[in-house]
Amino acid sequence: MAYFAAVLARTDGGWDVSETELDDVETLADLADLAREAAQDDDTVLVFIEQEDAWFAVLRVDGEEDPRIFVSDGAAAARSSYGSILTDELVDRVGDGDFDDFDSLVSELEDEDAETDESDQDEEDAGTAVGPGGVPVGPLGDSDLLTEFGLASPDLLDLSGEGAVPGDALAEIAEALGCGEVLEAVR
Repeated sequence: MAYFAAVLARTDGGWDVSETELDDVETLADLADLAREAAQDDDTVLVFIEQEDAWFAVLRVDGEEDPRIFVSDGAAAARSSYGSILTDELVDRVGDGDFDDFDSLVSELEDEDAETDESDQDEEDAGTAVGPGGVPVGPLGDSDLLTEFGLASPDLLDLSGEGAVPGDALAEIAEALGCGEVLEAVR
């Protein structure tokens, strides 16, 4: 399956965007190192990955801190080689695939004061859908990783919802960051 990957390095003048190859990436550490190589000092670097409009991911690296990861559809990404690098890490952070507490993995946008009708209760009782390998279907990871750049968690989650097109989502994210035209030029 075809992938698109780009590295976006934060600079004094905005974002430096370049397409990148993932051929040598076998682990999350490899991907983080690839991002750090593009960094100026310890500035933020983002890696966008998209697989044929099936899913997208954003990896954020700030200096030597642990990478922050967001995947638009965990189950879809888990079925691909590069996506599984990310979803495996997210699963490991929770602890050996224990998905009893999805709050740490899947961001939920529920109004605490909203009333739950019977159909909503049935869906809650059914639990969160999981795909192959027990990875949750839908958004997975840190939906707040772009908040300081002007893209709030609910907006990122909206770009990941049912019917969303990953290529279009990455374009919208790049627009919010102020580098949409540059990203489009490397696509």
